Amino acid sequence: MIKFNKFYNQFNILSSILIIVSLLLLIFKGLNFGIDFKGGTLIELRSSDKRISVSTLRDNLSQLNLGDVSVKKFGNEKDYLIKFENNENKKIIEKIKFNLDKSYGNNFDFRRVENVGPKVSSELLRSGIIAIGVSLAAMLLYIWIRFEWQFSLGAIIALFHDVILTLGLFSLLSLEINLSIIAAVLTIVGYSMNDTVVIYDRVRENLRKYSDIKIHELTNISINETLSRTLITSITTLLALLSIFFFGGEILKGFSLAMIFGVIFGTYSSIYIANTVLVRLNVSQKTILKDEEKV
Repeated sequence: MIKFNKFYNQFNILSSILIIVSLLLLIFKGLNFGIDFKGGTLIELRSSDKRISVSTLRDNLSQLNLGDVSVKKFGNEKDYLIKFENNENKKIIEKIKFNLDKSYGNNFDFRRVENVGPKVSSELLRSGIIAIGVSLAAMLLYIWIRFEWQFSLGAIIALFHDVILTLGLFSLLSLEINLSIIAAVLTIVGYSMNDTVVIYDRVRENLRKYSDIKIHELTNISINETLSRTLITSITTLLALLSIFFFGGEILKGFSLAMIFGVIFGTYSSIYIANTVLVRLNVSQKTILKDEEKV
């Protein structure tokens, strides 16, 4: 049997430090919002000449007063992804086409053009925040009904832990936050809660069976009894996500990376965050029986 409970204190300290660092990053550095939330224009280009460099293309577009311009390779050597904030000029795409044809000849194929206005982007950001908040509240309500309040508190702390650390990593690495990342965060919430509920079910079952075993040891027994299920679920999910990250193309990289972080943090928190809350609150068989008598 693996002694997970021997490391409760050490990992709680580590998690506290990581959460503080993540919050500081979110407050002082912030998140790198994409055009979904900032507003702007996205263009996907394909060139017939792969010798055109990113820096040359960026310098060419900078002459058009587009504001902050981002140019990077997208997919293969001939594909480029261009993002800029200036979206007020309705004829800006024609100007870009004219300028590129003038500089490079008829080498570029405009494969995709997306434009998001500032009003729409602010509404999307607000909707994304509301979606995350509502999902956390719904999970809290579900656990409160499904288990005792101590379990509910542990589960919601674990969820906040996973979401804050994932967003903190995105802030640290300056990765773009778009609608797909919001979808990933919502998926992380569901995944983490599912993992926590499986262990909590076994903890409550063991509380009824073993009245003489303290919660510190009983959580360790429950984690070990559900460990094979936890590992199989996490590893198979990670294998699928790694495949998407490496072979799914540029568009899915942000989503798959957020999910990879979330699965790792969710597996970790279900063991070392959710269960340690029960230990700190000294949950016992009496706690379970009292709550069942009230029902």
